[in-house]
Amino acid sequence: MTDTSSRAEAGRRVVHRRYVPYSHAHYAGNLVDGAYSLGLFGDVATEMCIATDGDEGLFASYSDVQFLAPVRAGDVLEISCEIMRVGTRSRELAFAVHVVARGAASAERPGAAAVLDPPIVATTAVGTVVVPG
Repeated sequence: MTDTSSRAEAGRRVVHRRYVPYSHAHYAGNLVDGAYSLGLFGDVATEMCIATDGDEGLFASYSDVQFLAPVRAGDVLEISCEIMRVGTRSRELAFAVHVVARGAASAERPGAAAVLDPPIVATTAVGTVVVPG
């Protein structure tokens, strides 16, 4: 028998890390488009729904998206998702993308990179997902 009870509770978090390949650069200066962060939010939201409700869930809406700093190819990102509110079928989630390392290429060291301390907050959002009842 499958347990169908929800394990969703405010404060629960999911965190992913991702390297941004240079093939994702979309603009001058190796900038990556803002949709890249939104796609990553979808990934952590999916894991959250699976962990809490045993279903991938569906994204219903964003109520707030803030692009605060650039994301560049060569960055290492930490993407977090935290449950803010639990409804019967809905979950309100807070998202953040932090740049934790960034490429620092030079002519002498084309593969150079540096860990950022503190990390840079690049993108934040609040979104709602729904799961089966």
